[in-house]
Amino acid sequence: MYIDIEGKEEDIGILLNNIKTKPPQLSKINEIQIEDKKVVNYEKFNILKSNAEVNAITLISPDTGVCEDCIKDITDMKNRRYKYPFTNCTNCGPRFSIIKDLPYDREATCMNQFIMCNECRKEYENPLDRRFHAQPTACPICGPQIELVDNEGNKIKSLGIAKKVPNLIGQGFILAIKGLGGFHLACNAKCEDVIQKLRIRKKRPTKPLALMMKDIETVKKFCHVSHIEEKILCSERKPIILLNKKNDLLPYNIAPHNKRLGIMLPYTPLHHLLFDEGIDVLVMTSANKNSMPIIYKNDDAIHNLKDIADYILIHNRDIHIPIDDSVSMVVLHEERVLRNSRGYAPINVKHSMTHDILASGSHLKNTFAISKKDNVFISQYIGDVENTETCDRVNMLVKHFKNVYNINPELIVHDMHPNYWSKEYVKTHDSNNIEVQHHHAHIV
Repeated sequence: MYIDIEGKEEDIGILLNNIKTKPPQLSKINEIQIEDKKVVNYEKFNILKSNAEVNAITLISPDTGVCEDCIKDITDMKNRRYKYPFTNCTNCGPRFSIIKDLPYDREATCMNQFIMCNECRKEYENPLDRRFHAQPTACPICGPQIELVDNEGNKIKSLGIAKKVPNLIGQGFILAIKGLGGFHLACNAKCEDVIQKLRIRKKRPTKPLALMMKDIETVKKFCHVSHIEEKILCSERKPIILLNKKNDLLPYNIAPHNKRLGIMLPYTPLHHLLFDEGIDVLVMTSANKNSMPIIYKNDDAIHNLKDIADYILIHNRDIHIPIDDSVSMVVLHEERVLRNSRGYAPINVKHSMTHDILASGSHLKNTFAISKKDNVFISQYIGDVENTETCDRVNMLVKHFKNVYNINPELIVHDMHPNYWSKEYVKTHDSNNIEVQHHHAHIV
């Protein structure tokens, strides 16, 4: 970002100090470079249209959980965004999952199909408004909409979908719900029979199922929560965090033979609306069939989940980059991220490199990394690359990272196993490559 500032030296010093000590909520400042320029005599504050510079390094923000101000908007009956499931501002909402290209402008995101109404445009152009240049900003008049369909894709007519959905869950139905980075399968977490039905349909007999709870007070009813764990749960990242059970009030088949539960808090306005009708705990697990990557397109959800979900809640804001929920736990009073995804990815690490490199990642629990100059960009968790679908997903994401960061790797580092995805990938690319035995990679 380039900022031209004119004013008294003392005032400029105060501004620079505020940038360093009180940066915008979701910003990450790696360094500040200052140079003197000729006075232009600016008359007002302007944000100019971005220029795509070939050699510039622009970081992409992760998707973040809905902020308290936006929660107030959707719960205030007098607010024009009352119960609107796509409410966001500069401090929260989708980023990484909707960005098609850089620079980060609305035209280069999945919001490009939604033309802002006059009210949204006023907020977007007002420097004093918290939606000033919030690219995904929208409202019920001009923004995305939700739609409820049955598992054959037939539209369910209802005057209040946000009320209909939790009622269906309360009746024991399984729903597929489109979120920030893909679909979840949701059901009543207090009904052992419906949980077992979900396990049978998903062919997931014993693996723990993640839970979403209404608020931190609800979490404390069922789990032991330390100060650090509470801070992580309530952060803008909103990961799933593994917590020790406090009691056996929830069905045993949520996490058989396990003393921990995977818990997350609502992180979209839609999630908060699900808890409006008296529900306080939901099973909220990734909507994918066994070993397949997370589903994120409406048509794929209707086609692939009809044998699992009774109803499907879709919306018309596309997801460009699919991303699972992150998973973390606290070890020795520090957070350990077990699955790097929503809220964390993409991670940027500063490290001096002699070449632009693509590190293809492991065959199981795949995450790849790609570097440009002294920046290393680490992808989200993708999954086990053991089928065509996951292989295609990795290829798509590698292509996206190369495009969005404008990187053409000179070197590809990959596993030497002859049957792994990465071995096949290098055959179709002209870059030099280095083979690494994966046990050696583990140790290093």
